[in-house]
Amino acid sequence: MAEIKYTEEHEWIVVEGDVAMIGITVYAQEQLGDVVFVELPSIGAELNKDDQASVVESVKAAAEIYAPFDGEVVEVNDALEGDPGLVNTEPEGDGWFFKLKVTDASQLEDLLSAAAYQEFVAGLG
Repeated sequence: MAEIKYTEEHEWIVVEGDVAMIGITVYAQEQLGDVVFVELPSIGAELNKDDQASVVESVKAAAEIYAPFDGEVVEVNDALEGDPGLVNTEPEGDGWFFKLKVTDASQLEDLLSAAAYQEFVAGLG
C-alpha cells in the first residue's frame, strides 16, 4: 500500500508509481466547514510546485489548493462537480481532487510524514 504524505498547506498525497492522488486533510476540511463548490484543474495542465491547482469554497471561506510538486494533471475527480459534499464526508478518500504525474521525484522528499504532519497540526492549536 502506498504511503500517505502531507504538506503544511493541509494537502494529502498518495503516490503510486509516478502518479499522485491529492486532496485536502480532515483538518483542512474542519477549518473550512461545509464545502459547497470545488474548482478542479484541467486535465493536461502543467503545474509547478506551489502553483494554484484548485479552489475549494465552503460556507465559511474559500481556499486554494496548491500543487505539492511539479507535474501534469492526468485525472480529476469529476464526482466533486456534482457532489462537492464528498470533501466533507470523505476528505481523505472519495473527496480527492486531482492526480498529478510526478515530473521531479526529488520534490517528494519535501513532503511530511503522517507523524510530522500531526505534530505540525498540534502546534497550530
